Amino acid sequence: MKKSYDVLIIGTGIAGLHCALSLPKELSVLVISKDYAWECNTFYAQGGVAVAKDTDDMVLHIKDTLTAGAGHCNKQAVEILCSQGPSVIASLIERGFCFDKDEKGNLLYTKEAAHSTNRILHAGGDATGRYLHLFLMENLPFPILYNTQVTDLLIEDHVCYGVRVAHAKKIFNLYAKNIIIASGGVGSLYEYHTNARTISADMQGICLAHGIQLCDMEMMQFHPTAFVLSNAVRKQLLSESLRGEGAKVVDDTGRRFVFDYHVDGELAPRDVVSRAIFDYKQKTGKEVYLDVSSFEPEFFKKRFPSIYFNMKNMGYDLPQQRIPISPAFHYSMGGICTDMDAQVKGIKHLYAIGEAAYTGVHGANRLASNSLLEGLVFSQRAALHLSLSKNYQNPLISFSEKEAILVAAGDKALKNELRHLMWCKAGIIREEKALKEALGRVEEMLELPIGKLLRLRLFVSRVIINSALKRKTSLGAHFIQKGVA
Repeated sequence: MKKSYDVLIIGTGIAGLHCALSLPKELSVLVISKDYAWECNTFYAQGGVAVAKDTDDMVLHIKDTLTAGAGHCNKQAVEILCSQGPSVIASLIERGFCFDKDEKGNLLYTKEAAHSTNRILHAGGDATGRYLHLFLMENLPFPILYNTQVTDLLIEDHVCYGVRVAHAKKIFNLYAKNIIIASGGVGSLYEYHTNARTISADMQGICLAHGIQLCDMEMMQFHPTAFVLSNAVRKQLLSESLRGEGAKVVDDTGRRFVFDYHVDGELAPRDVVSRAIFDYKQKTGKEVYLDVSSFEPEFFKKRFPSIYFNMKNMGYDLPQQRIPISPAFHYSMGGICTDMDAQVKGIKHLYAIGEAAYTGVHGANRLASNSLLEGLVFSQRAALHLSLSKNYQNPLISFSEKEAILVAAGDKALKNELRHLMWCKAGIIREEKALKEALGRVEEMLELPIGKLLRLRLFVSRVIINSALKRKTSLGAHFIQKGVA
């Protein structure tokens, strides 16, 4: 295997794969996958891709994104996302990707929470991410190195020269003239989440270890409707599209209580619905359900095949039965600080795209189905910038291949404790006292003889907690419970 490349891409979700597809074919490119390529958040994405239908809708899409972001978005990033989205989608279709269509061959658009109109494209009913992932994999022109854990970035004098990896029980360096982080968010830091099991904040932690800034890490999005009663670590997501097309959030009496919290009820922004469900369960002790009985059985099975079969395997007969639901961690709006071309601030030859990156495009609360679009748009911008700048002149220097112990005895128990801690004290509703307690325990864990991978998780957890403590007032997904010292 080669040890030097023009480009290394860390991650095999939509951002990493689309970036690879957008690079010049003559470049030497290696894509690094932590596990199997499909063990990523893209593969599990259900709802679809939000994209403006026309020029008028582009204006509305910008407005909806800014509104959902609670006034905290970077407007330039939002305008880039919404204005460049249609051409990126058109390019995918031109390459051969098929979104769902009606009998006449017209694209089908659905509606999701906080969107002012139907603008969500989907594929395979509720398997959009899976279909997109398969398409990108089939068209990928470069090799993938599987089952490879990135353990460090090779940085000296604010220049990135490559990565250190653990692969096939060996530790070695891979060098490149450009490195692109597309490793996803931080889902495994929380006890309940909808993320792939590989999403564990490794790269964010490595960035922190090198003094690279993470931005808006208090802005963690919790999806309102997840089935959390299974034993699996990744909880079954119940797509936003269900509520967009008529599903109701009800208590055990059938009452649609979310209207007590917001005039739009189930179609309010995600943070509002998540807090409503969490608060209602805490105050009343009642179970909360997603009622899908308004759907015709055959239509439901065809429109939401993944949800239908997954829930059937867990003993639920849909749409006749109600599904017990709870919020679960879903998405990190914060991430590695980049410019609009995905360049990591302060480090040459290093890029970050997708959920790992922070451009400010999502503000304080991501608009539903903007994540896949973000992965497509900003991955293309990264590839274009890299290609046009011709940043292939990095002189190679040699780095040590020595690495700290990655996993120590006792790490698993501490990791599970951390997940519970983050869920209970730095989750949907936050209190200053609880956040300080969580911070104290994280600092204690960092003093223990632990492995490097757990240490990286703790670095990121500490930043999330500190960011939450610094923001004294509620904003979007960050909600501070007052009255507790």
